[in-house]
Amino acid sequence: MSSDPPSATPASNLPPLALHVPEPRFRPGDAVDFAEVEIPVADAARRPDTTAPARECGDLAYGLIRVLDDEGGAVGAWNPRLKSDLLRRMLRSMTLVRAFDERMFRAQRQGKTSFYMKSTGEEAVAVAAAFALQRDDMCFPSYRQQGLLIARDWSLVDMMNQIYSNRADRLSGKQLPIMYSVRDAAFFSISGNLTTQYPQAVGWAMASAAKGDTRIAATWCGEGSTAEGDFHSALTFATVYRAPVIFNVVNNQWAISSFSGFAGAEATTFAARAIGYGIAGLRVDGNDALAVYAATEWAAERARTNRGPTLIEHFTYRAEGHSTSDDPTQYRSAGEPNAWPLGDPIGRLKAHLISLGEWDEDRHAAQDLAVAEQVRAAQKEAEKNGILGHGLHQPLDTLFDGVFEEMPWHLREQQEQMIAEEQASGRPWARK
Repeated sequence: MSSDPPSATPASNLPPLALHVPEPRFRPGDAVDFAEVEIPVADAARRPDTTAPARECGDLAYGLIRVLDDEGGAVGAWNPRLKSDLLRRMLRSMTLVRAFDERMFRAQRQGKTSFYMKSTGEEAVAVAAAFALQRDDMCFPSYRQQGLLIARDWSLVDMMNQIYSNRADRLSGKQLPIMYSVRDAAFFSISGNLTTQYPQAVGWAMASAAKGDTRIAATWCGEGSTAEGDFHSALTFATVYRAPVIFNVVNNQWAISSFSGFAGAEATTFAARAIGYGIAGLRVDGNDALAVYAATEWAAERARTNRGPTLIEHFTYRAEGHSTSDDPTQYRSAGEPNAWPLGDPIGRLKAHLISLGEWDEDRHAAQDLAVAEQVRAAQKEAEKNGILGHGLHQPLDTLFDGVFEEMPWHLREQQEQMIAEEQASGRPWARK
């Protein structure tokens, strides 16, 4: 036989290869029509028992779990049948998140802090999940889950102190604004490096299981971050060791300025990524607080009963820019947020409570005023401790603190030298 390599000449009867580059459906100035987005009826998804093997849950990764119908009713097998008091608490927390976001956004525009990220339109993803989890379950968030802290009644003043990097900031200005770390609220430190929290959550969950604890872990990332290697490493470890962890993928259609197609959305759903790893995958209406609650509750029960991890894709929409550093009008149609077919999570939960006779427009308006005043008062209190840009709020030598559990001798020596030099110079920020 001839050992000559195959001819490099292309076959004349084959078309030339073509590279596919994903393109969003709408660009700035385009009319928006989301008719291609398939929205099944609210009671379409079946609810398997939490003991079901992951391989029997495959269809749930391609549909859409919904509980709230178009009239505001709660229907279907996934209806968690929550008491009205709990629904009102969820609604208030979501409303408070939005009011907090609005005021902190304005604070950034006023130069009081350098950076902020709103979660407008995504409040249910964090708030409903927080109510479905136990308060000591460990959360490993991305940077748009401030609703976890607010749902767990964490101090707004403390959160604002961190945003302002002022003298009351428990993190001493070492974290970018909005990258909170609250151990007492079971809220792991937010990292700006995408998806590092995924393997950290799996490791924590594995440790909890190894110790025979009862606490589980939950983690969040955006759909764009599922293209990161950390995402896939985490899923591998989780399925091998049946780690008691919930993976949340917030598919809000956009990464920083690239649409979800660059992470694979044109080929399949993000929930379907669970199938290849032998993990149960659920695709959920992320603007339906009851659906998010039900899916999280289902996944939490699986985790607590040693059935392993679950991946939940929250199908939602990022109504605002990626951050205060972003201008979404440069890359997407201005009509998209209002045209999104799954609506506003706060409006939908409000409509549900009204349909039950447990809420009304007047009470909602009063609540809006109350939470706005609560946030305003918290801001006033936090700003007594200073705002970013108005001088150095922490002694300069504190840059050595909080890095090691026990400071090495050579850093301790450098810190002492810096303290001495600061005091000798009479700088106003010198440690007393």
